[in-house]
Amino acid sequence: MKLIFPSSLLLLFLVLSCSEKKTGLTVSYKLPKKLDEVSGIAYINNKTFVIEDSKNKNSIYLLNKNGKIDTEINIENIKNEDWEDLASDVSGNLYIGDFGNNKNIRKNLCIYKIDANQLDKNKIATDAKTTFYYPEQKEFPSDKKEMFYDCESFFEWKGSFYLFTKNRSKDFDGTVLIYKVPNKTGHHKAELIDIFKTCNNKENCTITSASITNDGTKMVLLSHSIVWLFENFESDNFTNGEISIYDLQHESQKEAICFKNNDLLIIADEAGENSGNVYEFPIPVLKTEP
Repeated sequence: MKLIFPSSLLLLFLVLSCSEKKTGLTVSYKLPKKLDEVSGIAYINNKTFVIEDSKNKNSIYLLNKNGKIDTEINIENIKNEDWEDLASDVSGNLYIGDFGNNKNIRKNLCIYKIDANQLDKNKIATDAKTTFYYPEQKEFPSDKKEMFYDCESFFEWKGSFYLFTKNRSKDFDGTVLIYKVPNKTGHHKAELIDIFKTCNNKENCTITSASITNDGTKMVLLSHSIVWLFENFESDNFTNGEISIYDLQHESQKEAICFKNNDLLIIADEAGENSGNVYEFPIPVLKTEP
């Protein structure tokens, strides 16, 4: 199947059109050894929540200010098939993206909602489930040159989920498909709203997490070593505004990002040499650097 992109979508080549800023990361704390595969992070009402990906528990972990596990919230009515990102909305509800699809074969992609009122309990159940499919994918698995349908990145904004796919194609060119899914129970066709290009370096330019500020003025994408910051966009035309690229000068398996506030990002990576941490990333300071 040959994927045909709508002609109205803008293809952005960041290496040619965006400013690049270099910086390092500040370690906030070391993650517990128990949490060696963190795949999503959210910050709500001064509290940090994380999840792990496939083959781990059906749990959300509330961390204290030192990075220790304060509460393990077990979700009794769902299974962690491949939890790849964690998001929140302006009301403080959490959303788990169970849409990891490394081999492009899954047909049970879904997002679970956890009500804000349940986040102080040890055992809970999900409040809603949204399932979806990519209409452009016709084969399972996709052709090796068109493996666009893995996903590790999403956020909720104004009643919709926005998903940013992880490109696993044989001839990697940095293509990221941006899909929109309504935040409603039921089964939905994901709408392809844009296409974004990072770079052709697969190690550094595959997208692993995404986040947006509560007021919708800033949006970020994460890879293992880069942060893309999107500002001054209109509506959900995220790629049509100002885009800045930050070289983190630190390579690790970074899998999670969220806004602590409009000017401060939190990033987490999986356990490894010089990794397995939660970091802080102050946007205003970085933007003043040469």
